Amino acid sequence: MTERVVVTGMGAVTPLGNSVDEFLTGLFAGQVGIKPITKFDATPTGITVAGEVKDFQPEERIEKKLAKRLDLFSVYGLYSASEAMAQAGLNEANIDPERLGVIYGSGIGGLTTIEAQVIKMHDKSPKRVSPLFVPNSIINMVVGNIAMQFNAQNTSQAIVTACASATNAIGDAFEYLRQGKADVIITGGSEASVNEIGIAGFASLTALSKATDPTLASLPFDRQRNGFVMGEGGATLVLETLAHAQARGAQILGEVVGYGTTSDAYHMTAPRPDGAGAKRAMQQAVAEAGIQPRDVDYINAHGTATHANDSAEAQAISALFGQDVQVSSTKGMTGHLLGAAGAIEAVATIGALQAGQLPANIGCTDQDPECPVNLVTPATQHQAATYALSNSFGFGGHNAVVAFKKWVNV
Repeated sequence: MTERVVVTGMGAVTPLGNSVDEFLTGLFAGQVGIKPITKFDATPTGITVAGEVKDFQPEERIEKKLAKRLDLFSVYGLYSASEAMAQAGLNEANIDPERLGVIYGSGIGGLTTIEAQVIKMHDKSPKRVSPLFVPNSIINMVVGNIAMQFNAQNTSQAIVTACASATNAIGDAFEYLRQGKADVIITGGSEASVNEIGIAGFASLTALSKATDPTLASLPFDRQRNGFVMGEGGATLVLETLAHAQARGAQILGEVVGYGTTSDAYHMTAPRPDGAGAKRAMQQAVAEAGIQPRDVDYINAHGTATHANDSAEAQAISALFGQDVQVSSTKGMTGHLLGAAGAIEAVATIGALQAGQLPANIGCTDQDPECPVNLVTPATQHQAATYALSNSFGFGGHNAVVAFKKWVNV
């Protein structure tokens, strides 16, 4: 018998706010968290805007000395995990550490550390490279730091599948719990790539929007879309077996009911033009949830605002669901958080199910005919949903989809 899996805690650090409440409030209000880049002089890159985290005070949730020592992507992960665990009400008194694990994602990891230390090596000497260079830059250390913070002694896994990382992490955590291998898994993703090498690298790839007006930069599914906008931050979900959550009287925020993951096996950066891999991942998630495509009310789309992604994803959605499902990409408000995108979008999806309100597809004023999906608008966003999908697709052909269900006490 497989276990049912529920969400009992959420945390978020995003361009729309540094808590779940701030993030969801901004999201449902249609606020755009994309602003001019302030972290460095981006002029030479030709890119001027990004979804930066603002007014961030890590010491509110993390010991100050620790926050200063870690790379920013680990700080974002720890900060959001602290909020999620506090909401879940979990502590050493009500969770066996050997039944608590961490499965967490990041696409790039400690890029801020890598950039700073390579410059130091070049300008000064290899001997000036920090002894913390390796432990701060490797992706698995966000997992290790979260595990140490909460004494999580069960599985400890880092998932790296580019922009699908966090969604794969959430899906893997769901499957792990369904098998009864743990009682609680801390999962999600974090990314801190709004720095000179991150922006320069993606700009060189011609993947980023060169728009100077933040409100016209990230345009998911719009005819004038011209590239994605870099974002940063992270989000954490506490997933728990239903039996464990009910035994301790936990507040349940939503249920994870399905997971799909496939590979395009097609191209380093481009998706299959017909979205076949994305479609199969959605089919898998729907099938595991034990429902039909017509039962899905809402899809939080990957929707990066690149030409190839949006058209391929829209074709996949249209082929499987027709016009019967409401669709929006929240990247018009947050930018694209790379490996952390699926984490904040999972929070958005669960928040939508809880609130009976869908996030609008901000940034699209002239929907591309190549993107034949039923987009949520500010005029249509006030509607309830029972089942929802969260899509994430990454360079290398990684496709990941998680299905959520609105929780109703029974």
